[in-house]
Amino acid sequence: MLMLGFTKLGRAVVRVRRLTVHLSKATMSTCPSSAANRDTTTAAILIIGDEILKGHTVDTNSAFLTRQLRKLGVSVQRVTVIPDIQEVIAKEVALLSSQYTHLITSGGIGPTHDDVTFESIAMAFQEELYPHPELTQLVEEFFGGLDKNNAAMKLAMVPRSAKLNYGTDPQTGQLHRYPLVSVRNVYIFPGIPSLMERAFNGLEHLFACSGTTFHTREVFVDADEADIAPVLTKLQASWSKRVALGSYPDWLSNYHRVRLVLDSDSQEEVDKARTQLVHELPKGSVVPLVTDPVSIATAEVYTLANSGTQLGEKVMSALKIIETALDQYSTEEVCVGFNGGKDCTALLHLYYAALKRRYSDSKDKVKALYIRIVSPFPEMERFLQDTIKRYDLELFSVEGSIRQALSEVQDRKPELRAVLMGTRRSDPYSHILTPMCPTDPGWPEYMRVNPLLDWTYHDIWSFLRTLYVPYCILYDKG
Repeated sequence: MLMLGFTKLGRAVVRVRRLTVHLSKATMSTCPSSAANRDTTTAAILIIGDEILKGHTVDTNSAFLTRQLRKLGVSVQRVTVIPDIQEVIAKEVALLSSQYTHLITSGGIGPTHDDVTFESIAMAFQEELYPHPELTQLVEEFFGGLDKNNAAMKLAMVPRSAKLNYGTDPQTGQLHRYPLVSVRNVYIFPGIPSLMERAFNGLEHLFACSGTTFHTREVFVDADEADIAPVLTKLQASWSKRVALGSYPDWLSNYHRVRLVLDSDSQEEVDKARTQLVHELPKGSVVPLVTDPVSIATAEVYTLANSGTQLGEKVMSALKIIETALDQYSTEEVCVGFNGGKDCTALLHLYYAALKRRYSDSKDKVKALYIRIVSPFPEMERFLQDTIKRYDLELFSVEGSIRQALSEVQDRKPELRAVLMGTRRSDPYSHILTPMCPTDPGWPEYMRVNPLLDWTYHDIWSFLRTLYVPYCILYDKG
């Protein structure tokens, strides 16, 4: 069957290989990323699988590979996704392997009818498949005694010039039991992300590029991309190919509208370019970015509380109320009310800071109560999901009025005794509340903890924006 494939594909593959050689020669003087350029190690990534093209599976392998290769000094120039069709795979392998230093494939390795990567690469290089003795032994050991016609033996059928590469576990230093197959400059990785990542991490030395390091700098801008486009165009032209400048709008950030990324293989050049870029951008448009305000919440919140400012005094007062609640109740008995609003977001950040200060080594999730409305905005739902991950919340969701919700919580979480609320005194029916007060008669019995009672609308926004706390993007849209 394979030889019939050679007869049909041989001429097409030869034409492709001749064409790529011609293209490589034609672009040798103008394409710095060509494999002919000895100063740059390049790679192409070939993702193989109908399941990717049909949307049945999300490709994460290409993102992982591009990140890891870049760390090793390899410039990824192409990412291609193709179906499980031998003719297509063979032509792409022939084309890409001749243009780039490394070609990495992912997917199409296995015992089933649609696992055709080994066959396709054999076609690309006009080689035969054969049962590699070492792989045959490994397959037999893994699956038990097999006859030569068993489907699993397909894993041992590789192109004649195949090389076996045994990786090393970075944690234990032990050799991986199963090798990665390569043919010439083509490295054939599995498609399952966990297996692919394990194999790559154990074989990084195959792709390490001596002497090449890519340097990246970021600049965050609170301005419309169209307004800064002329500056970007002028600067990129002046830097030529020494520094690459990318511009990426961010519609979900509360603190910037554009992320600018500078890349170069020269640290001196990229630092010089960043200084020039910041100087050329509109005054006041460049903003700092706190990428992870949650991990530094305790330090930042308590520093603000001790700052002596008016806002700092409000923060200190709120923290004392939260700490009093934690003196009276265990973390199993306390939850924070959270509905995605600005007040609850500020409260959650305060509570998280106090909690981590008191129980710094605790791995317990933060308990949060979400009283869900029937049809929330999609932006609010996305913010809620992001917040769950950001603060590592154990969020229990209930629907209905506050009284109905508390009744349901009492049935589902009988250990809870206190709920932190983001209520402010200007809210309806809140003027007589105290920092800690039990629910009204006839309601489920809980202690309501109100750290933000004396905060104003301005206090909430000052707190969030001073500490760069993410909040729902709907507030920015009015």
